[in-house]
Amino acid sequence: MRGRMFHARPWRYTTVLSAGSVLVALAQPFPAHPPETAAAPYRDARLPVERRVDDLLGRMTLEEKAGQMTQATRGTVDPDAITRLGLGALLSAAGTAPTPNTPAAWADMVDAYQRRALATRLHIPLLYATDSVHGDNNLLGATVFPHNIAMGATRDPALVRQAARITATETRASGPQWVLGPCLCVVRDDRWGRTYESYGEDPRLVESMETAVDGLQGTNTKDLARPDHVLATAKHFAGDGDTAYGTSTTKDFTIDQGVTVTDHPHFERVDLAPYRSAVRRHHVGSVMASYSSVGWTDRADRRPVRMSAHKELLAGVLKRRMGFPGILVSDWEAIHQLPGDPATRVRTAVNAGIDMLMEGADAARTVPAVVTEVRAGRIPLARVDDAVRRILRAKFQLGLFEHPFTDRRNARTIGSAAHRALARRAVAESQVLLKNDRHALPLRPSQRLYVAGSNADDLGDQAGGWTLTWQGASGHTIPGTSILRGIRRHARHVTYSADASAPMRGHDVGIVVIGETPYAEGEGDVGNHGRSLNLSARDRAAVDRVCTAVPTCVVLDVAGRPQIVTRELRRAAAFVMAWLPGSEGEGVADVLFGKRPFTGKLPVSWPRSQAQEPVNVGDRHYDPLFRYGYGLTTSSRTGRPPSRTGR
Repeated sequence: MRGRMFHARPWRYTTVLSAGSVLVALAQPFPAHPPETAAAPYRDARLPVERRVDDLLGRMTLEEKAGQMTQATRGTVDPDAITRLGLGALLSAAGTAPTPNTPAAWADMVDAYQRRALATRLHIPLLYATDSVHGDNNLLGATVFPHNIAMGATRDPALVRQAARITATETRASGPQWVLGPCLCVVRDDRWGRTYESYGEDPRLVESMETAVDGLQGTNTKDLARPDHVLATAKHFAGDGDTAYGTSTTKDFTIDQGVTVTDHPHFERVDLAPYRSAVRRHHVGSVMASYSSVGWTDRADRRPVRMSAHKELLAGVLKRRMGFPGILVSDWEAIHQLPGDPATRVRTAVNAGIDMLMEGADAARTVPAVVTEVRAGRIPLARVDDAVRRILRAKFQLGLFEHPFTDRRNARTIGSAAHRALARRAVAESQVLLKNDRHALPLRPSQRLYVAGSNADDLGDQAGGWTLTWQGASGHTIPGTSILRGIRRHARHVTYSADASAPMRGHDVGIVVIGETPYAEGEGDVGNHGRSLNLSARDRAAVDRVCTAVPTCVVLDVAGRPQIVTRELRRAAAFVMAWLPGSEGEGVADVLFGKRPFTGKLPVSWPRSQAQEPVNVGDRHYDPLFRYGYGLTTSSRTGRPPSRTGR
């Protein structure tokens, strides 16, 4: 999911987005069930879910069904529209938190919107979604985990499941019951601005990390009704990590939302494989269609087709062949990229297999468009019934008809010491040691350390995009521990100078923490906004100063993807890829000082130059700087410099 609408449009909805005004507007009692529905079978929790779905579906008007198929974005619709249109879902996109941004305010807000949904004729509860992609990252004070690429480096499916369980617990305790994650994209070009949202370049690695679905949902459909589980979303179906550079037509993007130029065997092996296992093995409850397109190279007609309109892949492969029974949702306003007028776009997407249309301000026009297209015979009523059945099934499984309001019993665990301890462990396990000459690592607490670099003491850079806002932001934006603070907790003598301007004489080890500033989606594509895989001039200067003046130099790279560091590798005695560790920077210090061993392995191949991208394991002429799976360990005391091909 993306949040760019809040950058493209001014904040003209401030009266709606204010938590106080929302609660005043929404905190109204909803009517009791009328006699004809109070004892209806769909109200009876003792009955099987499918029986309840059948009964409720049979009572619904076409207008009510169309409402269930529409998801609005909070802040872009009048709260009255939830009742008037009978909307099926609402979304808090990144950056649309209540004020104050607290668990109680979130829960109050979600419950207030839920009251509006329950004021409809049939009292059908609302599904509330949020982008909890590395923790409940829209909530200030939540535990913020490393991004997926770092979790892929751990090679630890059990840890991924535990992190997802914490994410589910913290998210549901603050209101939302639907998480728009995990991303199961297989990243094949690190110039992509969403590289860090992928677990890696090998579909087998991505499949092994699908334990995240189990952590979010549980392993039984009955788990969904518990207060520590949410509905998960496998995204973005399919091929969004495999698009060709230069094929995007969105804004100034260069690869995001582009075209996957491929043949069927490659698409099956690389792009579809993670979804097949997510559906059949992990029973994921929802799937989000990608913005990207597919252009087949093994067909005469090679014209790209947007995924939201790709009936062959949505209705044919995902639903019929894979047997996916859950909700297929479009990405935010993705159908606006389809050809034709608004009604044509709605018709195309729904007939292709989309069950729920994620909209912004157009939600009020989407519902009547579905109704009109059905009555004109252009959307089969059976297609609508199938879509609504899937949506109602999820709501029954989540227990929303019995318990529509937020269960707050786990609110006290949000950002707790136990949750942060697991995040700290995840950070430590994700660190990849690329070079360790002369046993530079682990460090000793008695050494005199000189710490420099742009990302040494910046929690915003450390967390990356999708943190409080869509794009994220530099600075101390969230509670947590910076890498510098973690180092200071381990060492006795630490000097810090961000730009490496303070005197360096007398220090034993220099630690330079370099890397990227936050971005998300196509805004981070290489070539957009001057973004590059190369290090900034500021970072290169800091490495030069410290590695020239201090006897032992250690470089840490805090970034969402590999950067071009060939020159810096020669200057440093040790080099660590720290990824985007999130709120618990002390996990980085844990491995620097040997409290935990380095065990992380590269989830992507590391290029020698930006021009070498894309480079992936299995390529015919495979010659990266570091191979997929490379990673030294301190426990083995292996200190040789990296080989040409790694290991």
